Amino acid sequence: MHTPDHPILTEKQRSIPQLRWVDTFSRVLDTKFRIPGTGVRFGLDFILGLVPGAGDILSLGMSGTLVATMAKNGASPLLVARMMVNVILDAFVGSIPVLGNIFDLVYKANYRNAELMREYYEEGKHTGSVWPVVLAVIGSILLMMILLVYVTVQIFQFLIGLL
Repeated sequence: MHTPDHPILTEKQRSIPQLRWVDTFSRVLDTKFRIPGTGVRFGLDFILGLVPGAGDILSLGMSGTLVATMAKNGASPLLVARMMVNVILDAFVGSIPVLGNIFDLVYKANYRNAELMREYYEEGKHTGSVWPVVLAVIGSILLMMILLVYVTVQIFQFLIGLL
């Protein structure tokens, strides 16, 4: 991971105003502030996560805006899919009280996405078809749904057994 208090994207990438904004805003959301006496950095995403519900929705909207901006500035479909997985994971886990806040301190989805963008432009990584990622996400969702149904059935069977 890049040094959090320095630009994520290269100077060439930052010469494009929209990408300069992506770089700056990603750091504001994830690494702008530091807990005194530690190396732990946090940003607006963590602060918004302290407000139940509304903060998570607002944070998701800002993260989505960053991904949309990167998509409009040349990110490949595969890269956008990977970024969306980061944003969805951040929103899903981030919505869990306390655990979500700790996760936000560590995961930093927006910062990760800006790094993915840098790698895409600088090193030619993250190109290719979006379908493997889409299929993996669909498979994961189906697996979670099956697991949820199984757990729900087990809970109901347990409760019925108590009667």
